[in-house]
Amino acid sequence: MDYQSHSGQNPPLYTEKIVSDRKIFFLDLKENNRGRFVKITEDVRGRRDTIILPMEAMDEFIEALGRVNQEAQQLGDED
Repeated sequence: MDYQSHSGQNPPLYTEKIVSDRKIFFLDLKENNRGRFVKITEDVRGRRDTIILPMEAMDEFIEALGRVNQEAQQLGDED
């Protein structure tokens, strides 16, 4: 399936796709009249959930993800 065919009016400036188990994540760099943002979409068997991350929050978001990742590694695997 071509993701751009259902991504809205403006095509992404850049896209990354991550496949993990039954989930697919799309990270789309987009732009509108308010500025640039990242649209993060999770697709699970056709059901989609999306968040919009303004570029102004990107560094803080990435830092927080890093802290969450470090904490998860310290806790160890649950599998």
